[in-house]
Amino acid sequence: MTPITFWFDPISPYAHLAFEHLPQALAGHSVVVDYKPVLFGALLKHHSHKGPAEIEPKRQWTFRQVAWLGRSLGIRIDMPAQHPFNPLPLLRLLLAVSGPSGLPNRHQVEQVFRHVWHDGGDPVAPDRVGALCSAMGVANMADLQTNEIRERLRALTDEALAKGIFGVPTFECRGRLLWGLDALPMLRALLEGDTWFEDEWEAAARPVPGVVRS
Repeated sequence: MTPITFWFDPISPYAHLAFEHLPQALAGHSVVVDYKPVLFGALLKHHSHKGPAEIEPKRQWTFRQVAWLGRSLGIRIDMPAQHPFNPLPLLRLLLAVSGPSGLPNRHQVEQVFRHVWHDGGDPVAPDRVGALCSAMGVANMADLQTNEIRERLRALTDEALAKGIFGVPTFECRGRLLWGLDALPMLRALLEGDTWFEDEWEAAARPVPGVVRS
């Protein structure tokens, strides 16, 4: 089986769509997927970049496109009551319920994504987070605040940054990093042995910027 790492933050609607569409997109291939939660805001801060929801015209376009993509892919998506929001409780919950591998499994990730992107509620309202914790086997929300959980999330985010990851979702496969929902066809081609990745991958990134804004 080919290993794939799915780097994500549940704050991203594109990560939700990619997560839901992944089995269909990779049908017929033998893969094993590791799900690694990271703090998207830390990636943005590191790269001095704003998220799409922080630029008003882009926010409007993003949610219109996301709604259309959900419709076209047959994936349910209901916009949360507020966005952006602070995803830390949800990211820490995923690590709190992780098994021996230290990473959440697909079912646990699915529960968190659907908590955010179904029903249109406030993803971090204390009552909703409390109910999600109970459903996922965490009786005390204080368990999400331990130094161990905080450090594990920081370590995963630092690992992502060290690899050059700048956004979510990112798929890591065979030494390549592929960003975004629209990278799923590239991921499938990589799995199928498309020679482009050997012949053109490096060359395609060679152009250098002629103008650099301060």
